[in-house]
Amino acid sequence: MNLRALDPELRLLFPPEEAEQRQLSVELPAGRVVRADERADGPPVLWLGDGPTNAREYARFRADHGRSGLYPLLLDALDPDDEEFRPWAGGELFPPEGPVGERDPEAVLAQWWGEQTGVTDGEDEKDEDERFSEVFAPFGTGWPGRAPAGTVDGDPGLLADAFARELLAMSPWLRLGLVAAPSAAAALTVAGWSGPVNMSGDIAAFSSVLGDWESRFGARLVSVGFATLRLSVAAPPFGREAALAVAAEHFAFCPDNIWQGAGTLEAYAEALDGMQEWYFWWD
Repeated sequence: MNLRALDPELRLLFPPEEAEQRQLSVELPAGRVVRADERADGPPVLWLGDGPTNAREYARFRADHGRSGLYPLLLDALDPDDEEFRPWAGGELFPPEGPVGERDPEAVLAQWWGEQTGVTDGEDEKDEDERFSEVFAPFGTGWPGRAPAGTVDGDPGLLADAFARELLAMSPWLRLGLVAAPSAAAALTVAGWSGPVNMSGDIAAFSSVLGDWESRFGARLVSVGFATLRLSVAAPPFGREAALAVAAEHFAFCPDNIWQGAGTLEAYAEALDGMQEWYFWWD
């Protein structure tokens, strides 16, 4: 294995002392470091490939993450034909300023659930509108709590590689992004992604939930678009009860999946049962 120090540009993504310790065994394709806040003097937040990537490249960088500290993501754009490749190439990225405190994923999901159902501050008032109640059946509007963990079957990383192949076959314009982060979940906050800003600007909260799903469901964030996320899932829910419990979490995390998609948790859970690919989009 040919190990070498990080290229000078990649070193910009790390604190100097950490950059010294990182090594790479993968050939870096043509690309550049992108700075945040759409400013030439903004903080460097990710490395972006100049053109489309391939599944082999993604898999090699993913396998090298423990050594390099760089987590790969397949990046999609609002308009792939636009040279700005928004939000990535132009730096429409806004990482939090200063240290990011930890978020409790259970508390985050409960808060978001309450905001969508109108049940907040510990209240448990059920809307009497029949259509509204149908959306949340069988739970009612009270937060049902997190779903039980699934049983991981196989290597979540290899499943992510397989999902990357599928995505690139469907969307060959996807570019490689490298983020100096401990996980794909954390990479969203480090990069300053703001896809769900119409719902919440606290991207660290989204990262906390994704990190929890990594542990409970073997989920791996593989692709990020302007306002979309695609995950591979090594331990999906099986059966109606398990799928409904996860559907409730998905509704709290991304209500547009239900409000502008399946319509009800029951309908959403039917599609979620056994599904090893999770997709989220925010309007």
